[in-house]
This record gives sequence, C-alpha cells and structure tokens, in this order.
Amino acid sequence: MVESKRHEMEARMKQEGRLPPGQALTLTFPVLHYGPVPAANLAAWTLRAFGCVAQERTWTWEEFLRLPTVTVACDIHCVTRWSLFDTEWEGIRFRDFAGLVGVRPEARFVIAHCEFGFTTNTPLDVMMGDDVLLAYKFGGKYLDPEHGFPLRTLVPKLYFWKSAKWVREIEFAAEDRLGFWEQAGYHNEADPWKEQRYAPWARR
Repeated sequence: MVESKRHEMEARMKQEGRLPPGQALTLTFPVLHYGPVPAANLAAWTLRAFGCVAQERTWTWEEFLRLPTVTVACDIHCVTRWSLFDTEWEGIRFRDFAGLVGVRPEARFVIAHCEFGFTTNTPLDVMMGDDVLLAYKFGGKYLDPEHGFPLRTLVPKLYFWKSAKWVREIEFAAEDRLGFWEQAGYHNEADPWKEQRYAPWARR
C-alpha cells in the first residue's frame, strides 16, 4: 500500500514538472551527514556574521529567536536521488539577515561554517532568494538534532547538501571557496534540474 501510494505521488510530481531528472519521491525524511551529530548547548551557542560586511555581528540563541521569521513551503532534492515534496520550514529569511550586517558590494559568495569545520559555499545571489532561510523549525517543530538543530540553511533550489546543518558562522566573501563536499568532488553549482551532482573532474 505504501509503495503504491509513493508511485502514485511520484507520477503526479512528474506530471506537474516538480521531479528533477534522476530523482525518486520519498515519503520520509532520510538522515544523511558525515561525522557525528553535535550536542547543542543553547546557553553557549552563538551565530556570527563576518567578512564583507559593514558590521560584524554575533547573536546568542535567545537573540536570534527574536528576529522576524517567515514560513516557507518547498520541495527538496538530495544528490543521493531522493526528493521530498511540500515540506514546511520556519526561520529567518536570509536576505533579511544579510540586511542586518550591511553586505558590502564586493561580496559575491556566502560560506556557511558549521560544527566540526564543515563548510558549504553558495553564490550570494542564490542566497538572496525568497525561499532561502536560516531555518530552525521543520513541520512546525524545532529541527531534530540529526537534521541540523539548532540551525541550518535552507536553499531549496540546489541539491540539499548546500543546505548546511549545524551552522555557527556566516561569512560573506568576495571570492568563492569550495566547501567540504565540493572539495570531495561534488559539483560546485548543484542545480538538480541540470543533474549537477559531481564536478567534471570527478564524474562517476
């Protein structure tokens, strides 16, 4: 019954043009990450914004929660070929967050620095989209630890590794720098509609 429902929904998503090539619909939210899940200490947690900004700033967890939030409904697509549809997220719209620090004209990229030294790199113009968040709720509840609690980025237009878990610092950079998975051979642009899964030098 479950598999029949999945196939039915997948066929509908294809018909509606919402399923990127090479993807399959999932009814669950798979857990995928490299390394352990960090233990969050919200009393000591901070988020720092720095780099090509007019004013470097740092927020505590309580200060961050006081920022205005929005809710975004979107589909997400993982490079491992699953897609989850009609997900709901809550957090700070990234472009509103960027406005708090005064992004300088030379900034072209955003580097998310996460627990254990993990990084992701994304063009600034992509991060300024309507559906891009610094997200801390999924489906109306705080994120599960394995899905990034307390904070992750949400960048729905790109493969989901670009939506970094356990974010601690946001760097606005003039030059691009490959993130963790990009250095390991994943495509730097990560467009699911173009199947940009792997870098040209690392095609499998």
